[in-house]
Amino acid sequence: MVQQKITLITGGSRGIGRATALLLAERGHQICINYRQREEEAHAVVEMIRQQGGCAIAIGADISDEQQIVEMFCEIDQRLGPITGLVNNAARLLPQSRVEQLSGPRLAQIFAANISGSILCAREAVKRMSTHYQGRGGAIVNVSSAAARLGSAFEYTDYAASKGAIDTFTRGLSEEVAAAGIRVNAVRPGFIYTEMHAEGGEADRIERVKSRLPMARGGQPIEVAYAIAWLLSEEASYVTGSFIDLAGGK
Repeated sequence: MVQQKITLITGGSRGIGRATALLLAERGHQICINYRQREEEAHAVVEMIRQQGGCAIAIGADISDEQQIVEMFCEIDQRLGPITGLVNNAARLLPQSRVEQLSGPRLAQIFAANISGSILCAREAVKRMSTHYQGRGGAIVNVSSAAARLGSAFEYTDYAASKGAIDTFTRGLSEEVAAAGIRVNAVRPGFIYTEMHAEGGEADRIERVKSRLPMARGGQPIEVAYAIAWLLSEEASYVTGSFIDLAGGK
């Protein structure tokens, strides 16, 4: 009997999350799209999946709030069943800033969403996937960033630091749960055409920086989605604690 794949994608209403949701649905996953504010966009993705014969739901939850995370996972249990895949994609980016201009409230906002939220989602996923808890196993893909390697000086050092933490968490968690049937990996996108850059105050940032990249172009969300889908698949069954960089050679 083929195991049904039930996958949660946080921040799944746009960009990389949206592309991943559509691709995984094509490949037979039942999808839960998490969103914080973009309810209309999330339900539009759900409708696209359903029109193509797939199964999808959307659940609103702010992943910087632990209680909302717990409630989201309980709702998924009731509506789809325990998840077998988690894509920790949701993240916060605030306007470009040098370090001397950063504030405590800004850092708290970035770290709560980008670090704590991903860790807490992984916690709930492990409780459901782990064979030590009678789970069926599964896979987690953390969406980190090339910023974790590059530092994003003069622009997003706080965001870069939060993604560096996700890299460390990916390594640690992968070792903790390997014997419990769970694989944990990460993708590190960089210079991807998404709406997130507008939140940083420069919607066309990719156009400005693409000439500095070895491939001399920005990337598309679907190019990241293909890597995520592979890491979730049985084709990557012997891969854990690993990273795929998708930054045009940077």
